[in-house]
Amino acid sequence: MSFLNELDPILLRWLQALLVFLLFFPVGCLLRKVIFFYFEKWAEKSGNKHNEIIIARSRAHALFWAFLIGVHVSATIAPLGEKTFIFFNKAIFSLFIISLTLIIANVISDIAKTYSRKASLSLPLTSLTDNLIKLTVVSLGGLIALAHLGISIAPLLTALGVGSLAVALALQDTLTNLFSGFYIIANKQTRPGDYIRLDSGQEGCVVDIGWRTTRIKPLSDNIILIPNAKLGAAIVTNFHIPENEMSMSVPVSVSYSSDLDKVESVTIEVAKETLKEVRGGAPDFAPSVRFNCFGDSAVKLDVNLRVKDFSDQALVTHEFIKRLHKRYMKEGIDIPFPQRAVHVINPENK
Repeated sequence: MSFLNELDPILLRWLQALLVFLLFFPVGCLLRKVIFFYFEKWAEKSGNKHNEIIIARSRAHALFWAFLIGVHVSATIAPLGEKTFIFFNKAIFSLFIISLTLIIANVISDIAKTYSRKASLSLPLTSLTDNLIKLTVVSLGGLIALAHLGISIAPLLTALGVGSLAVALALQDTLTNLFSGFYIIANKQTRPGDYIRLDSGQEGCVVDIGWRTTRIKPLSDNIILIPNAKLGAAIVTNFHIPENEMSMSVPVSVSYSSDLDKVESVTIEVAKETLKEVRGGAPDFAPSVRFNCFGDSAVKLDVNLRVKDFSDQALVTHEFIKRLHKRYMKEGIDIPFPQRAVHVINPENK
């Protein structure tokens, strides 16, 4: 104690402030663990997903809040001037506002993602709309923090307005893709989860619509990046509009000696069986057979089936062909291989 009494009072206050600041970190860790343990139990019992989201997002910032409180308490003990102390507190409060803004932005984003899986939103949630939500909330929080620090917002907005023209010229292609992305999302004719085919030949399931590109995933599980501007100007076939179910046609050939009435009845019977038993088939659909032409070596027909999704075509076609081939063999219906009859005329017999 005599050692402390001999220290300069100003130095002593600085040491006290430092000691308080260092103690706040372990105390903050302990309080964070205890408080959030009870909060998480309460949220689990309530069964409200919103509470779980808020607590999970707040937990990550709790230590930062303990740090800010420690800095504030230390600042009250440290020998700071009045103006420095006021500015210090304003800076601390501004950092708290920014932290709270980030939590709100992430909570709104998580809640929007939860609802987007359950309901059809007016704007489908993609990385573009998700980032737009976060940017809007963070911008508002940043403006509040600047206003609290006494920094005038008007000159900043004026500078942004003057600089926006230069930015627009420099980032013309990027902005074109950005606004094309907003158009695609607002139009709701290309949504995440839809299977689409472009007039240029690319096709796949829409994974996400971003700031610059739309990502689609073909059946090969690769990723195709399409600039939003090109997608907005392309002729697109959407296999999920107006509904996911779609009709498909399987070409079949039978020999000229076949009884076509029997071919039709047997084929429809196999088609019905396939749609009811194979995953992806539409069991309530009534398949049909249409003979379409006399080929070089067979009578050709199309079998019209229906599947629940575009990706189900391969499996349903695979199983249908296997079952139809087996049934044709059992019924004595011939599937001829390509052949052509050639008549040779002897010149001497003319």
